[in-house]
Amino acid sequence: MESFSESYKAAGVDITAGYKSVELMKKHVARTNIPGVVSGIGGFGGLFAPDFKGMEEPVLISGTDGVGTKIKLAFLLDKHNTIGIDSVAMCVNDVICCGAKPLFFLDYIAIGKNIPEKVASIVEGVAEGCVQSGCALIGGETAEHPGLMPEDEYDVAGFCVGLADKPKMIDGSKLLPGDVLIGLRSSGVHSNGFSLVRKIFDINEETVYNTYPELDKPLGEALLTPTKIYVKPILALMEQVTVKAVSHITGGGFYENIPRMLRDGLSARIDKSAIPVLPIFTLMQRVGNISEHDMFNTFNMGVGMVVAVAKEDAEQALDVLRQNGEDAVVLGDVIEGSEGVVFA
Repeated sequence: MESFSESYKAAGVDITAGYKSVELMKKHVARTNIPGVVSGIGGFGGLFAPDFKGMEEPVLISGTDGVGTKIKLAFLLDKHNTIGIDSVAMCVNDVICCGAKPLFFLDYIAIGKNIPEKVASIVEGVAEGCVQSGCALIGGETAEHPGLMPEDEYDVAGFCVGLADKPKMIDGSKLLPGDVLIGLRSSGVHSNGFSLVRKIFDINEETVYNTYPELDKPLGEALLTPTKIYVKPILALMEQVTVKAVSHITGGGFYENIPRMLRDGLSARIDKSAIPVLPIFTLMQRVGNISEHDMFNTFNMGVGMVVAVAKEDAEQALDVLRQNGEDAVVLGDVIEGSEGVVFA
C-alpha cells in the first residue's frame, strides 16, 4: 500500500511531497558521488567508508553551521539554488583550517510547507557546494513545520566530516615571529553579519532591488553571492608548502578569527593598505555610518581566509594559490605580543 495520511495532510504535513522532493533532488546528489560513498540517499543513515591508507594517525574532524539571516535574501528574491552553497561553505571552510579534507556532508532543511521544487532547488545549491569542496552529499532531512514558520520560509543547516593525518594537522603550534600572513579574497559578505547588513540597508521586498554606483548588480543579488569555498586551493597549498596556521574569517571578522590561529605570545600585524576591501563593505560603512573597528569586528572586509607560512615559503605559497584560482595577497606578518590583531 502506498504511504499516505489524509489526517497528517490536513494537519499541514504532506508526506507525499517529501517523497517527490527526494526524487527531484537525486540528480543533484548524484553529482557529489566520490570514492567512499556506500549508499544512496533515502536510508536511515548516510554510509561512507573512509580510506585511511598511508596515514599514521587518522583523525576525523567535524563542523556544523547554518547560513544565518542571509536566508532572508533568498526569500525576498525567490532564489533558492545558491543558499545551499553557503551551508556547505560555512562547514568545510572551518574543517580545512585544521588541514582536514572534507569527506561527506549532510543537510537539514526545516520548511513551513514542502514545495518539492523549492526543496530540490535548495539541495541543488548544497550539491554544488559539495562538488566545489570535493565531498559527498550522503544524506539529509527535510522537515515540514506547519505553524512553526510561515509556509514560504525555511532554514538550512549543515554538517560535514573531514579527515586529516594527525602529524600533518594544522594547529598553529609551529608559528614563529616573522611568519607571513597571506589573505585569500572573499566573494562578498559571505554568511555572517547579516543582521547588521539588513539593518543598514533596511532590507525588504523593495530595497533588495536598489542599485548603487559601487555595485555592478542590484543590492539583493550582490548580498546573496555565495560564500567562497577554499578547500581545494588550501589542499593544493598543503601539498607543496608547510602551512602553519589557517583562519576562516567569519562572524567576529578579523578581531575574533585571526587570534584563533595564533599560539600564546603571538599576534598578527596586518597592513591595512594591503587588504583588498570589496566595494560592498565600503558601501555598508558609508550608508550605515559604521565605525572602522566595528566593520573589522563583524565582516571579512574582502578576505575570507588567512594562511600563515614561513617567510621563505611566502612566494611559493602565493604562486600555488594563484595557480589554483586564488588572487592571494600578503596581508602582514606574525609578531610577538598578546594584542591579537594589530593594524599597521
